[in-house]
Parts: sequence; C-alpha cells; structure tokens
Amino acid sequence: MTAGTTSPNPLSPATVGTSRPAWLRDALVVAGYLGLAVVVTSGQWGHPWRLFHQAGDQILFEWMLTHAAHAVVAGENPLFSTGLNAPDGVNLMANTSVLGLGVPLTPVTLLLGSQVAFCVAVVCCLAGTAVAWYVLLRRRLVGTRAAAAVGGLICGFAPGMVAQAGAHLHIAAQFLVPAILALVFRPASGVARDDLWRPGVGLGLLLVWQVFIGEEVLVFLVLAAGVFALAYALADRVAARRHAPALFGRLAVAAGVAAVPLAYPLWFQFHGPQHYTGMAFATQGFQLDVASFTASARQTVLGDDWLPGLLSPNPTEENSFFGPGLLVLAVVIVIWLWRRALVRALAGCAVVFALLSLGTTVRLNGNATGLPGPYRLVAELPLLDLAVPARFALVCVPVLGVLVALSVDRVRAAHPATAPGLPVRLLWAGAVAAALLPLAPTPIRVVPVAPVPAFVADGDWRALVPPGRTVVAVPPVTGAGRSPVMLWSARTGLAFPAPGGYFIGPSGPDDPTARWGAPDRPTSVLLRRVAETGAVPPLSDADRRQAIEDLRHWRAAVVVLGQLEHGDPVRRTVDDLLGPGRPVDGGWVWDVRERV
Repeated sequence: MTAGTTSPNPLSPATVGTSRPAWLRDALVVAGYLGLAVVVTSGQWGHPWRLFHQAGDQILFEWMLTHAAHAVVAGENPLFSTGLNAPDGVNLMANTSVLGLGVPLTPVTLLLGSQVAFCVAVVCCLAGTAVAWYVLLRRRLVGTRAAAAVGGLICGFAPGMVAQAGAHLHIAAQFLVPAILALVFRPASGVARDDLWRPGVGLGLLLVWQVFIGEEVLVFLVLAAGVFALAYALADRVAARRHAPALFGRLAVAAGVAAVPLAYPLWFQFHGPQHYTGMAFATQGFQLDVASFTASARQTVLGDDWLPGLLSPNPTEENSFFGPGLLVLAVVIVIWLWRRALVRALAGCAVVFALLSLGTTVRLNGNATGLPGPYRLVAELPLLDLAVPARFALVCVPVLGVLVALSVDRVRAAHPATAPGLPVRLLWAGAVAAALLPLAPTPIRVVPVAPVPAFVADGDWRALVPPGRTVVAVPPVTGAGRSPVMLWSARTGLAFPAPGGYFIGPSGPDDPTARWGAPDRPTSVLLRRVAETGAVPPLSDADRRQAIEDLRHWRAAVVVLGQLEHGDPVRRTVDDLLGPGRPVDGGWVWDVRERV
C-alpha cells in the first residue's frame, strides 16, 4: 500500500513479496525476542535470594503462580484460598491471581519452583507479546519481515513493558492483545460462517483467557479498540459502514460465548467471600508527567534514577518514557503517511490515551501546572474510576510499534515503482536505529531478599503444626508491604496456612471497602513497628494478653522469626510477649500450641 491509498480495513492484508516464506528467518526473529527477554531477566537466573526491585510485587505473583499449580494438583477452588489471611482467606478472583498464566505454567512451578516460574512468565510476557505483534504485522499490515520484526520489538520491549514486567505480570502479559484485535478487525471474506461465527467463537474464548490473565489489560484494550474504531470510521466512513455489521456480529457472538464460562467467576469476584468495593489506593494519584514522554526510563541504556523518579509515580509505572527520537520519528511518520486512514486512526488513538495518562492535573518537570487534565472528564465513569491513569500511556506502545513498522515497510517496499531509492532507505534505517537504540533495555534491577528459614523450607515445622493451625511469620504483614510469610509459602508450595499477606480485601466483616491486606491486629502493628525502627518498646501485661488473643484469632501453632534487619530487637520483643523462643536453623521459633 502506498501513502496515497486508504486501506479498506484497519487490519487488512498487506502486499507480500513474491519470494517464498522463509520459516527459518521467522524462527530467528522469535529466537532474538526470547534471547532479549532472557537478558532482561538475567539478574535472577541462578540467584534464588534475589528479586526484582519491586520485591513485594514479585512475592505476590510467585505466590499466585504457586497457588494456581496447587489448585490444579489438589483440585481446589482456584478462585479462593485460605493459604493466606487465615482464618478468613483471600478472594483471588478479586485480586491479580493470573490464573491464565499460572495454570499453563503448572509443570514449571511444580518442577522448578515459584521463582523460576515467575522468571519464565516474565520471559513469556515480553517475548510472547513481541512475537504476537510480529505475527499480526507480518500477516496483516506489512509485507517485509524486517518491518514486522522492528514493530514487534517495540511492542514487546518498550520501556513501559519492561518496567511493568519486573513487577506486574498481569499488565506485561499482552500476548493475547494482537490475536484479539486480529479477530475483531478481521477482513471480510463474504462468507457468513468465516466472517461471523468462527472468529466470534475464537474471540470469545480469547476474552475468557484474558480475563484470567488480567482484567485491567482487557479494559484498556476495549477502550483503545473503541477509540481506534471511532477514529477509523471518521477517517474512512465508507469502509466503516461496509465492515460494521460483521464486526458487531462477531462481538455479539464473542459476548455470548464468553458469558457462560465467566458468569460464576465474575459473580464470585463481586459477591463471593472476601469481596470488596472500590480500590485500596488512590488511583488518580498515579499519573505521568508531560516531560516523561521524551525522557529515558531507568531500565534503558541511557536511563538514570533521578529523572524518572521525578516524572513517574514509581519505577513500575514508567509507561511513557519513549525518548525524543521515537516521538519525533512518529510525528514524521504520521505526516508522511497521513493519507492512510489507518495512520490517522492510530495517531488519534495515541493522542487520546497519552492525554488521559496525565491524570486530573497536568504536571510538567515534576511541578503541577494547575491545568486540568483530560482524565477529569472520565474519572467518575464506572471502571475508569478504578483505572490507574499512568497506564493509559501503555496504549501508545503498540501504536508506535505499528507506525514504525509501516514506515520501514514503506521504504523497503518490494515494488520498484513505489520504493524509494537506496540513499533514502539507508537514511531511514539510520533514523529508526537512532530512535530505538537509546531505548534498548537493560537487565531489570534486583534486590536481595532474606532466604526462607531452613526450619520452614525443610519442613521441620510440620511436627509442631496440627491440622487447622497456622504458621505466623514475624512480623505478620497485613498491609501493602513485603510479606515474609508469603515468600515462605510460595517457595514451599503453599505447604501451610498463614495469617496476613499482601493482597486486597475488605476492611472488615461488615465493611466491604477495599484495603490492603487484613485489618490490622494490635500485635502485628507492634511487631511491624519494631521491625522498622529497631526500638524495643516497654510492654505491659495488657500487651501480652493481646498477643495471645491475636494468636488465638490467627489459630497459631508456631511463631517463626527469620532474618530481619532489626532481628535482635524483634526477637527480644517476641520473647517479652510470649516467653523465650528457641533457635532453629535459619531463625527462631516460639511454640504457642498450648498457650493458644
């Protein structure tokens, strides 16, 4: 397709060269994506006590992957677990349980453990997303393999994708997005069965899978597809009217197919035990700075720690750090290929979501400008009121990938009549390389984590914990923090139930308002304060009675202390509360079976 033509369909087949398809070249592209994903995750391979820098999030997802494998083997309800937050349990359908990743990875988790399963999941998320976009671009939009490879590289390994992959599997797993879009915007064949029923059923099944990977990505996908479709309809009304009936028909079939398997899980999410309403944090506070779009992210060859910290809410939300080169390149591409309806629709979609990511009040270089952000217009709408504004910028990632792929395909066109001369092709290749090289990802940073005490890892606790009783880790984390017992549970295959944990649940039995973790018990607050400050407080008999009452609530059998920065003050505090503990391999233990 030339710059002067409009495509009859936003995802219509592109002109393919006359040479025979070379499967080996496709395999090399896939191998390149996999190799890059392994490099990005290299900080953890072979290092069991290193986690990616957002360690609490990795512990959460290690536990979720272990839970999925445990549910498959034990035949338990995958939507709920009493392995955490004993005795009340956790509504996992209302949390990021990533069952759509955990179930397929069950053999890896069982054979190699939760950390390897997590790293494999990250590799699959990054490389899988790149491969999926490569396939879509190669089959539908571009005629050259190089163009599709570059586009897939951007879609899978943009700074925002790498930032999310280090902590949020449910956001980084976008390998179903191209397949869903391919079915939604399927080119018409003129056969009702091929245009409606088959793609509709396939689309419905993919939607179910995506729900069990991450509902948030699906919400963004629906919004982005809607904005893109509207923009394309405005750009090419004739094509839009021609394809609308089949498109809406496929969506109707997909909705019917997906409704059946999702009915009970969605009911369980919003009405099952330990369900909640709202969010446990102020989502509107997570917004991006205007200057972040031209800045370098931490996990790139030119990145540093200072500027990204000023322009993004945290290291995992560096979703807009595209650098000046790629944005300038995108503007040139849009101007150059403006006559194509697809390009105009992509540009409009990117602008909308980039503006939404700025939140309710626009910030520039770390300072509030006082200007209202476009997100204010939709901030109170259902679902959007729970969305993190900073993540809207992730929609721009595939838009940029597709635009660059279209441009590379244009300069490498197979037909001499439409292809530019060699100097132009070399110049454009240099421009693309100059824009992308500063965005080259570096290995995700890692931080040390205290190992699981051998007393727990080797199963020595089993002799002390009868059925129906729990293992209490010190401190018993019940909020949004790094949870020792959650790591212990994940690394031991959910061998024991435990109170506390890092999850979202209701504020109380009669209050469904969302909060991080379980409602705090006085003893958990006390021990957490000592672990953070190292200061041993004076304790009273009331504190000791409260500790016994809290342990009774948790149905504790043993209390275990592993390695902590302020381990000795914590040990002395627990000794004062419960009496002297005894040293075990990797920590200290207090047997409270008789007292509780």
